[in-house]
Amino acid sequence: MESKGFPDLGVRHGQLTPCPSTPNCVCTHSEDVRHQIEPLSSSGTAADAITAIRRLLEQMPRVRLVTQTDTYLHAEFATAVFRFIDDVEFYVDETAGVVHFRSASRVGYSDLGVNRRRMEGIREKFQQIAAE
Repeated sequence: MESKGFPDLGVRHGQLTPCPSTPNCVCTHSEDVRHQIEPLSSSGTAADAITAIRRLLEQMPRVRLVTQTDTYLHAEFATAVFRFIDDVEFYVDETAGVVHFRSASRVGYSDLGVNRRRMEGIREKFQQIAAE
């Protein structure tokens, strides 16, 4: 499953695309400490998790939803000043009860931790929704 128009994004063999060597990416499938981040816990169906994530993203500024299925969502985040694009993907592994994700800048080298902070913020909001 590839995201529309982006051959290096999507899910292959049950995993999101690995991060590049640059520090401007985090991914739950990464084994590299610099890029690794924990997945979201999810106890409902995959479709319910994707719907909750979509609703959460729709409340955030400068987000454009690109692709959505019952188990996958790809969104673009534009930076405030220069409008650089970060690709954010979510993939639900219903069997494991987790939502894997990847957040990566399309250009540049360092993001000064923006992708990691964004995803930790999404984690916090997702857990609040799940607790309701």
